[in-house]
Amino acid sequence: MKDAEQPIRRGTSRLQLAAALAVAVLSWPMSAQAAELSAGQSQLYTSVSIYPPTASTMTVCYGFVCRRRQMLDFTAADKAALTKIMTAGRANAAAERGAMQKAVIWLDRHMGPILGTDKRVAKADFRYFDDKHNYDCWDTTRNTTSLLLVLQEWGLFKFHNVGDPRYRGYSLVQTPHNTAVVTERATKVDWAVDLWPRGYLQPPDVMPVAQWVTED
Repeated sequence: MKDAEQPIRRGTSRLQLAAALAVAVLSWPMSAQAAELSAGQSQLYTSVSIYPPTASTMTVCYGFVCRRRQMLDFTAADKAALTKIMTAGRANAAAERGAMQKAVIWLDRHMGPILGTDKRVAKADFRYFDDKHNYDCWDTTRNTTSLLLVLQEWGLFKFHNVGDPRYRGYSLVQTPHNTAVVTERATKVDWAVDLWPRGYLQPPDVMPVAQWVTED
């Protein structure tokens, strides 16, 4: 931002001043801006009053419905590690979904000791009375969606786009639950990426949403 930081000399015209301001705006890092989100994605963040992820940072939710939260600022080493994970999955769509699982495990491992979620258990909810060490499905949906949006912003997806979160359990015979989703570009099939049913460092469930909505 050298041009934007140069002082405005005495006698500078309004036109020159406007040009300098335009340079300052255009020079602002794109990583500071959040990606454009769908209404369904935006709701994940507005509902708990947090900012959506950008290319450089995301909020990690825990404690059930994001009552506890921690900012994750991605370092160059973080980006290199995640890029390596995703690059290994560029052979086909199935391989890319496998790489997504490993990326979610990376987030689990990276944040576990910081948050205390290295003690978390599968399918945790308020009945465990241990919110400070656990995620509920709202937390895992937000965190996974955020990570996937960051990876998408970095241009690491070849076969998928991040979709809207999906919900199930609007009947007496099925437990309410939600999940992050990616859509395969070629087939338009939606895939659930669901960490909540798995314990610490276990890979998230990845399955077609059409199957996921029938699970309990």
